[in-house]
Amino acid sequence: MFPLTLGGHGKKLPSDDSNELLEDDTEIDIQNGLLEEARLAGFQIHPDKLASVVASYDIKTLRKLKGVEGLADRLNVSVDKGVNSSDVATRQNIFGPNRYTEKPPKSFWTFVWEALHDLTLIILIVCAVVSIGVGLATEGWPKGMYDGLGIILSIFLVVMVTAVSDYKQSLQFKELDKEKKKIFVQVIRDGTRQKVSIYDLVVGDIVHLSIGDQVPADGIYISGYNLLIDQSSLTGESVPINIYEKRPFLLAGSKVQDGSGKMLVTTVGMRTEWGKLMETLSEGGEDETPLQVKLNGVATIIGKIGLAFAVLTFLVLTIRFLVEKGRQHAFTKWSSSDALKLLNYFATAVTIIVVAVPEGLPLAVTLSLAFAMKKLMNDKALVRHLSACETMGSATCICTDKTGTLTTNHMVVSKIWICGKAKEVDTNGGRDTLDTEVSEHVITVLFQAIFTNTGSEVVKNKDGKISILGTPTESAILEYGLLLGGDFQEVREVCKLLKVEPFNSEKKKMSVLVALPEGKIRAFCKGASEIILKTCDRVLNANGESVPLSEEQVSNVMDVINGFACEALRTLCLAFKDIDDGSHENSIPDCGYTLIAVVGIKDPVRPGVKEAVKTCLAAGITVRMVTGDNINTAKAIARECGILTDGDLAIEGPDFRQKTSYEMSQLIPRLKVMARSSPTDKHVLVKTARSVLKEVVAVTGDGTNDAPALHEADIGLAMGIAGTEVAKESADVIVLDDNFATIVNVAKWGRSVYINIQKFVQFQLTVNIVALMINFISACASGSAPLTAVQLLWVNLIMDTLGALALATEPPHDGLMQRPPVGRTESFITRTMWRNIIGQSIYQLAVLLVLNFVGKQILGLRGSDATAVLNTFIFNTFVFCQVFNEINSRDIEKINIFRGMFGNWIFTGIIASTVVFQVIIVEFLGTFASTVPLSWQLWLFSVVIGAVGMPLAVVLKCIPVDTKPATAKQHDGYDPLPSGPDIA
Repeated sequence: MFPLTLGGHGKKLPSDDSNELLEDDTEIDIQNGLLEEARLAGFQIHPDKLASVVASYDIKTLRKLKGVEGLADRLNVSVDKGVNSSDVATRQNIFGPNRYTEKPPKSFWTFVWEALHDLTLIILIVCAVVSIGVGLATEGWPKGMYDGLGIILSIFLVVMVTAVSDYKQSLQFKELDKEKKKIFVQVIRDGTRQKVSIYDLVVGDIVHLSIGDQVPADGIYISGYNLLIDQSSLTGESVPINIYEKRPFLLAGSKVQDGSGKMLVTTVGMRTEWGKLMETLSEGGEDETPLQVKLNGVATIIGKIGLAFAVLTFLVLTIRFLVEKGRQHAFTKWSSSDALKLLNYFATAVTIIVVAVPEGLPLAVTLSLAFAMKKLMNDKALVRHLSACETMGSATCICTDKTGTLTTNHMVVSKIWICGKAKEVDTNGGRDTLDTEVSEHVITVLFQAIFTNTGSEVVKNKDGKISILGTPTESAILEYGLLLGGDFQEVREVCKLLKVEPFNSEKKKMSVLVALPEGKIRAFCKGASEIILKTCDRVLNANGESVPLSEEQVSNVMDVINGFACEALRTLCLAFKDIDDGSHENSIPDCGYTLIAVVGIKDPVRPGVKEAVKTCLAAGITVRMVTGDNINTAKAIARECGILTDGDLAIEGPDFRQKTSYEMSQLIPRLKVMARSSPTDKHVLVKTARSVLKEVVAVTGDGTNDAPALHEADIGLAMGIAGTEVAKESADVIVLDDNFATIVNVAKWGRSVYINIQKFVQFQLTVNIVALMINFISACASGSAPLTAVQLLWVNLIMDTLGALALATEPPHDGLMQRPPVGRTESFITRTMWRNIIGQSIYQLAVLLVLNFVGKQILGLRGSDATAVLNTFIFNTFVFCQVFNEINSRDIEKINIFRGMFGNWIFTGIIASTVVFQVIIVEFLGTFASTVPLSWQLWLFSVVIGAVGMPLAVVLKCIPVDTKPATAKQHDGYDPLPSGPDIA
């Protein structure tokens, strides 16, 4: 202890009386401003004061409060029993809830306001206002209003549809964000250990922390082993901090890197340092996905072409108008109708830009991804980053864990080797099988090994039912101990834990140092069989004596381990070592152990995994199993799942580590199983596959040490049940049910997103080309544009927003998983798409131009309204061409475009509403849209011309497209590795 000094005077305090005086001051300070309600509830410390003790690492005040026990007393809580459930509401009232203030979500009107900021729309609004002004001056009320009002109504419609889709999107992301933050921690309440949401934590809660957890609130360390905390998210300091009695402060938002411990929660919610930090940070939006970036490029190019056409159209129309005026010698006479004409030309030109700029492209990507995310959420996959969904469609390889992903993670001990004999475990209370043949001393040592050397706990709930909290492997061993009639609580009470080295995936073992009741010190260790066996030089015989372990016995034990492993059992060894007094001070020994038993744990393969692996192979995706288990166990499970076949390679992590980069690149294409791998091996495997072999790699991970591999991979998949918070933070997708089949589902949806957007681009480019060309050619030839500003805005709405909604929300079909993945370098608009686009554009342009120039003769139109009827008919035909082309676009390559169409109500709904609205525009909104009602014959003719696009699409799809020769490239667009003479 340091001598206490007062203020900055450096005077030492006389110890006794003044110390009490100081404590009185502290007492006044600590209780200052404490509410009456808090005092009545038995709390003797002000929440803000408590927060400042932890935040400023104020060890002095903590000592004056008599440490963590004193603090617990002031918070009216017992360190052993935890908070009473009945007090939770009171604590939340006084100390606040464990929630952070969130920025209020954007309102719907904000989205409307943002949609109005589109430059082209602003120009059109100005045009509309001027048009109303000029129109009223020339044609009077109400006729002069119609043109301008029509444009304003169309703009209103475009803005509302855009705002609604963006708003719905933001609500969905908010929901997703809530899902991301669902974290549970283990606390002691009412004397029992239980799981609660971090949002329900209160000041005074006793929280259990283990590797990979995020510290859920500010607090003070009570007890634990090797607790190593990573505070980089708070301080930026990358070196982890050791937490122990002299440095007991834990801050919310930091992560447990190693060890385990218990903490007393002192500060929650906005009073924590993390809460204050969160307040200053606003929630960052999603980054653009690679596909959005690609499509923004496409959109810019198309926009520029549209701009060029718009300027040309305006110039041609204006020059023709001026030439006409010159020919009539009317250059000096300008009327307001001339001004209106020029204004209309300008509005048409601006509208051409509106139609040409495919703002629907990024929208389609976002819609498609958001739709996929929502559906995947129902299918137990939480997509944290939008781009992951899309990248997963191109995945060429999935590196998966075994335990919990390919297997059910419900483990039971099914075999044990003890005292030289292997036995089947009878799960209906099989104590006798050990009792008769094994001495009581062996049983005692076995119970000590099982119940002291564990990170799990056996707890009784209120009804007295026993449950085990901890990892599945630990739980299986504890369950076995209880099955043999062991008493967890009793063993823990008589054996005092001195030191614990928790399990980690580098060492693949867990060790403890224990003081036995008779005063002896004993070390226990358990872990990967080969590793523990190497540390043993003795073995327990049936009489309970520790006898030397001969070479022959070692090879017998290895045979037992391999025998268990070949039956797809996970094997673990249990060992102990008695230590002479005094030598245990520093560390747990690494060798000289006595082998107690070898345990075989059964973890059955998940139902549906075999089919999922088969699907992957058919889709050109390689599945590799990367596991920390014994190689024989790994091979047995891999064969059962269909991952490992004849000719495939299985290797151990240590062997893989020693290979050169070139050797690895030769190995990896055949490598299907990597056993006894460390997280570093996983990282190297992913890195080599990505950089040297140019694979698109998806990786699953659950432990803290998996974070680097998850980060390195193209798509990191964290496990929702077994995964630690650190792994989830590094991942792009969280697999909520830990099931391999869910991962395959994500790949399927990823492909669906990519193809849906291709369909939309094909549809949109066709409309763009036709709309631009028809107005431009017509303007050059006849001096008027057949499609007016309002009509073009309606077409723009059909093809941009509604088209995106219809085509981007198509659900995936099984055929998607029967084609190879899309390569990284492949062009987004394929030759097949160009074939369809060009074919349909030529047909539509030919029909519309013929109608534009000789339509009156063909349709036999006479009279004063012939031009108006013809222009309406051209507009109507154009819209129906797009409606049928939208149906054509449902499949880029296949002839049957109706498959699944009527099951997709979004698509059918949009097509139906487009047709209904088209009828309303033509028949009833003629004053705004410059249309006149058409006879039923003309309506029928419009629909027939549009429908011809469908048989045409069939003909187009029969035209072969020269794709890349299969021999030159592999299916994924990468060059095959050189082999044989090619290497030379």
